[in-house]
Amino acid sequence: MKPVCLVIGAGAGIGGSVGKRFAAEGYHSVLCRRSDQQGLNTLVADIQAQGDDASGYLLNVVNEGVIEKLIATVEQDIGPIEVVIFNLGAQTGDRDLQDTSYKAFERCWHIATFSLFRTASVVCPLMVERGKGSIIVTSATAAVRGNAGQHAHAAAMGARRMLCQSLNAEFGPKGLHIAHVLVDGAVDAPDTLGKMLGEEQFKALRETRGMENDGLILPEKVADTYLHLAQQHRSTWTHELDIRSFTDLAWWNH
Repeated sequence: MKPVCLVIGAGAGIGGSVGKRFAAEGYHSVLCRRSDQQGLNTLVADIQAQGDDASGYLLNVVNEGVIEKLIATVEQDIGPIEVVIFNLGAQTGDRDLQDTSYKAFERCWHIATFSLFRTASVVCPLMVERGKGSIIVTSATAAVRGNAGQHAHAAAMGARRMLCQSLNAEFGPKGLHIAHVLVDGAVDAPDTLGKMLGEEQFKALRETRGMENDGLILPEKVADTYLHLAQQHRSTWTHELDIRSFTDLAWWNH
């Protein structure tokens, strides 16, 4: 039975690339996303076509009990979850305070923070029993810097970061590796940046900064970094790191 890499937030960018990379390394990748069954099926089929193992589930994390049920199903039917990639975004766009409703603020927190808490609440005890496991959490610049118009997003991402620190404090000494990865730049991903910018603007950006220019963060290279984190020796665990293109200023410089 292969170890499982559970990817929560497996779109066509970082999540999907991580699923492919871990599957190629010998994991059974379990890919979860909120919508687009066809896209999910294609991603799973692409991995299987390489002779690797993958399964796909549609998952709306704001619904009660679905995360807990998924983890129980995976553990029973597929195998032990050795790595969790928590890759859910919660960007709501730039909104003034008066345009940020209570509902939008709460939903952002539900997706970014509460769903991570729920995931950890179920999977951490299982990993502790086995004496090992990794939870790698994708985060954003908003976790360390609150910009105007980012009230809901910054609050939720800041909370996500603090939750990772608390999880590490409790479970690091018990053999679990908790890593908070701050993605500090634009990712070359059609599911996120592409939807935000629109097809034409995204295409133009890729032609000027992306592809061979390496000015956009490449999801497949992020996947290499995540695999490295999951394989680190416990004497040299990384608990937080920043990822950005060589052309981007770091968040603390602007």
